[in-house]
Amino acid sequence: MTIELSDDARLEARACQAEELREDDHGTVEFPAKRLKEWRLHRRWDRAGRLLGEDSMVTLANAHVVVMGLGGVGSFTAESLSRTGFGKLTLVDFDRVCGTNTNRQLHCMKGTYGKYKSDIMAERASLISPETHVIGRRAFYHEATSDDLLTEDVDYVVDAIDNVTAKIHLLQTCLERGIPVVSCMGAAGKLDPTQIEVADLSKTHTDPLARAVRRILRERHEIDTSKHVGIKCVFSTETRHEPQPLSYDGTEGFKCICPTKGNNLHGCETRNLIEGTTSFVTGSFGLVAASVVVRDLTGK
Repeated sequence: MTIELSDDARLEARACQAEELREDDHGTVEFPAKRLKEWRLHRRWDRAGRLLGEDSMVTLANAHVVVMGLGGVGSFTAESLSRTGFGKLTLVDFDRVCGTNTNRQLHCMKGTYGKYKSDIMAERASLISPETHVIGRRAFYHEATSDDLLTEDVDYVVDAIDNVTAKIHLLQTCLERGIPVVSCMGAAGKLDPTQIEVADLSKTHTDPLARAVRRILRERHEIDTSKHVGIKCVFSTETRHEPQPLSYDGTEGFKCICPTKGNNLHGCETRNLIEGTTSFVTGSFGLVAASVVVRDLTGK
């Protein structure tokens, strides 16, 4: 398998393929942290340290956060966490960059189409913070990959998954294992980032995805979602806008151009509806999720 990364020997990236190239796991790219004899606050974190305090920066330097999903929400979360001095980041997404990602996903630009999102974001994070151990996983989170992706040293999980089945399994697993998690609800079909809120799952409202998550956890997993659940959610109180039909050069309707179409896991072709999105809303969701992680881990 070819791992397409920029030529930077200082990073000493290690790339490996899964023993068997499974449909749901296409391997790993890993950027080991720059070794230090002892931790010290680098001047690149001067402004973060002045706000959070040096003790909090030590806490973050010893923390491991997993970001599940690197789309319009998760790519901004990964970016923000990498710019806050975390010691270890695992960035998970099975998908490749598609042209339709351009309007909202950080990794999508000329030269990246068809490349793995996790590869690009992992390399980007390691370039931002050489002292961070960054792992990019080309994997689809679900029951079969859960144990491999949620290792024992995980301190916090960011759920930026848009597949409902996978999302439910991740949230239930985090609850069972006592892993703190912040879950991002529906960012599509929204125009106003000032209507984003953070609340326990039991307190979410207006958002159709949050409603579905509450119902499924209650009906299938016997979790009482009418009272405090222990899952912080980023959601919007804005009423969803219906997508408008488009035509392209004489063809009508939607046509999937994703490099990973036909993967039988999750893709445009299997969706009943393709929503409209804006970077200033999806990105805001991701940044808010990053703030939840930092504030929870540092007690701010």
